[in-house]
Amino acid sequence: MSKNYFSFIDPAKSPIFYGYVILVIGTIGIYFSIPGQTIGVSVFTDPVKDALGLSRNQFSNAYMIGTICSSLVIGRAGVWFDRYGARYVAFFAALTLSGALMLCSWSVRMSEFMKHLLKLDTWLVPFVLMALLFFVLRFSGQGVLTMASRNLIMIWFDKNRGKVNAISSVAISFGFSSSPLWVNALIEGYSWQITWQILAVALLFFAILILIFYKNRPEEHGLLPDGEPKKTESDPEHLPLAKQYTAKEAQRTRAFWMYALILAFNSFFITGLTFHVVSVFASEGFPKEDAISIFLPASVVAVTVSLIFNFLSDYLHLKLYLYLMILGGIMASVGFLFLSSVVGIPLLIGGFGILGGFFAVLNAIVWPRFYGRTHLGAITGKVMSFLILASALAPSIFSLCFSTFDTYRPLGYLGLGFLLFLALASVKANNPQ
Repeated sequence: MSKNYFSFIDPAKSPIFYGYVILVIGTIGIYFSIPGQTIGVSVFTDPVKDALGLSRNQFSNAYMIGTICSSLVIGRAGVWFDRYGARYVAFFAALTLSGALMLCSWSVRMSEFMKHLLKLDTWLVPFVLMALLFFVLRFSGQGVLTMASRNLIMIWFDKNRGKVNAISSVAISFGFSSSPLWVNALIEGYSWQITWQILAVALLFFAILILIFYKNRPEEHGLLPDGEPKKTESDPEHLPLAKQYTAKEAQRTRAFWMYALILAFNSFFITGLTFHVVSVFASEGFPKEDAISIFLPASVVAVTVSLIFNFLSDYLHLKLYLYLMILGGIMASVGFLFLSSVVGIPLLIGGFGILGGFFAVLNAIVWPRFYGRTHLGAITGKVMSFLILASALAPSIFSLCFSTFDTYRPLGYLGLGFLLFLALASVKANNPQ
């Protein structure tokens, strides 16, 4: 079956290498996943939980259950990516995310209707409803749309993968870090219901752009990655790697687990902190404004790290990046532990930024470089399941820690212990190629 039905643009006739069009539209695709990301959901936490009559713990647990369920099935989306290509997978993900956001905007009315229908006036009704909506939101947004868009960019480039990822990462970092500000402005200006509806309509329009501009592989259009000249019949087949690993083969290498675990730590720490950032800072005596203000300087650090090390990634070993990311995690954990001290916030912002910067590099570059492009969907789908699971557990674990100990600090000690283990276990995490 052709993967290019409804195609109005021929990449082979593009005046510039079409990979650069893919770079722009794929980056926009990742940006459009914000409503399904923690940073996009967190701004809605307080008004939505209050409107539904849920406590912070109940809302966090609904988020956790929905996200865990998403992590269990996201691997299937990776298989779909390898089979059907980024174009259709991203298109249906955008449509699904749009529908989920529209339903979220009606969540209070749906909850009241179900309570009336079932003759049950209990918190379980909005709890189950939000768990289901979070499942769809996280699966389609954080999971499928992000994975398909990022993999698409990586497939269109090989030798210039690091440089291209640098451009994409800078745009995404600024986009993500600024999103709580403009989403919050929309909520305060129009209400949380209208804001979700605005995002839903925007995603519908973007789904059409996906159908027009997303193209699965350069080879399907007589092109090669990076815009290299087409090989003649006498030339050897263009294969950038010696071996194209399957997902199962990749999982038998130590590198797969070490890189996946540090990326998962980033998802856990950043998600937990972002989700409860106001509460975390309030527990140490800081106002809401101070809590929200950490995102911009952290994004500047993340963008700087991402820009420099993406460009250098075409020339350096990625194990160095792995250890630098672990160092960033240690800085963030120490800053988290000593938040109220003079060095607490600078360390937290610096570590937060370093983690985010290297996450943007490694999550895109390591998988095609280490394991090839052929089964990239299945491999990244498996990694994505770890990342989503970590982000699912984070809000509830942060919330449980605070309700049990009346402080978030024990999580800092747990983070340091995990990072030291990872540093020791990664000594032999070499590129399997």
